[in-house]
Amino acid sequence: METHPDIIAMRDRHEMAERATSTPRGQAIEALALITGVYLAASPWIAGFNGLSTLAVNNLIVGVVYALLMSGGFGRAYERTHSMAWAACALGLWTIIAPWAVAGDVSTTRTIVNNVIVGILCLLLGLAASAAAQQRGTPRSGHGMMKR
Repeated sequence: METHPDIIAMRDRHEMAERATSTPRGQAIEALALITGVYLAASPWIAGFNGLSTLAVNNLIVGVVYALLMSGGFGRAYERTHSMAWAACALGLWTIIAPWAVAGDVSTTRTIVNNVIVGILCLLLGLAASAAAQQRGTPRSGHGMMKR
């Protein structure tokens, strides 16, 4: 049973996930993504634009989703890490355009500066996670490539 091709492939995927998250780079990406997501969620109250309720609710929801997406699953489900990182990039882009896209006039200097900076950070962390997942996803010679 231990030499069954499916068991060996599953073991290889688990080892790749362990390597991706046990590196200092992977841990730094997870930690920075968690901090960035928490800040984005709390930014309306930190930066002082909580009176603009549509953007405040938007930032709260997007920040929580971003933090959970990037820090809760990076490497735990290795096959989906690459897709999760691209979803995080999309959230970063949405954060950048949100002051102009949400209902009402919420495009003040505070909201624009806050969301553009945090959105760029979200985007860069998503790209870094995607690169780490893609780099770790290249199979080693003889491992992970099974013929059936």
